[in-house]
Amino acid sequence: MPELVYPIAHCIAGVDEVGRGPLVGAVVTAAVILDPNRPILGLADSKKISEKKRLMLCSEIKEKALSWSIGRAEPQEIDQLNILHATMLAMQRAVTGLSITPDFVLIDGNRCPALSMPAQAVVKGDSLVAEISAASIIAKVTRDHEMALLDEQYPQYGFAQHKGYPTAKHLEQLARFGPIPEHRRSFAPVRNILAALSN
Repeated sequence: MPELVYPIAHCIAGVDEVGRGPLVGAVVTAAVILDPNRPILGLADSKKISEKKRLMLCSEIKEKALSWSIGRAEPQEIDQLNILHATMLAMQRAVTGLSITPDFVLIDGNRCPALSMPAQAVVKGDSLVAEISAASIIAKVTRDHEMALLDEQYPQYGFAQHKGYPTAKHLEQLARFGPIPEHRRSFAPVRNILAALSN
């Protein structure tokens, strides 16, 4: 992988996020330090593997990793900061939450949050770097579970199916029932409906 040029590091953490595009809920990030002596087979971009396999891998990662941590930014923080800065904040929280301090961090995407150790952004890192794949899986399983819980609380919105993304069904239900407290009010579809309801 020629694009991965970084100094020799003894302890590398991978970081990824899930939930930048949805209209509802937190943006969830994860940081993972894998144990080189306990390999995990089948790591890949969380979006490209089945839910059943994701759940199995998530349990295995949590069991075998040297350290893992979840970071998040809530809808109110997303509305205050914007989604990019909120995602960077959630990534910082994930890295800070690790029980072991890494000496290098690989971040999925093309931007790095401000960290206390060296870091490198890796485009398509969730498909290229095992640590980022592992973080991707933990973040997605965590956020999907949160959407399932939100679905139980607000079954009329269909959150378990669309996970908060702006599907036709979600937009239809949003227009019909209005936003819930967990909706991101700075996102245009929610903002527009709030404006319409206030008129």
